[in-house]
Amino acid sequence: QVQLVESGGGLVQAGGSLRLSCLASGRSVSEYAVAWFRQAPGKEREFAAAISRSGLRTSYADSVKGRFTISRDNAKNTVYLQMNSLKPEDTAVYYCAARPNVYTASVYITRTAYDNWGQGTQVTVSS
Repeated sequence: QVQLVESGGGLVQAGGSLRLSCLASGRSVSEYAVAWFRQAPGKEREFAAAISRSGLRTSYADSVKGRFTISRDNAKNTVYLQMNSLKPEDTAVYYCAARPNVYTASVYITRTAYDNWGQGTQVTVSS
């Protein structure tokens, strides 16, 4: 079982940038497809971005496409989410999720596809 710890959240003004990190322990993150989800107050947890085991395939929600970039450094056991041009509607708790996967090129965008979750990191974007 892999453990996931998110970091890098904080308060930023609209138009600013943040980089979130998801550090895996217990198992090599290279065995897992990984995604970022987010949950705003009073709303359901929603998909933001996903990356395959190899890192060669990515997928993004329409709401973040062109502004967010997901990447991974398997040697550091870490997955990142670079968030640029942040908007107040990006305010949420951001969660990292991992799914063990045989296939190196698959990405998964549904919440139910993942069974390993971190505790989340708060991102607040002020207008």
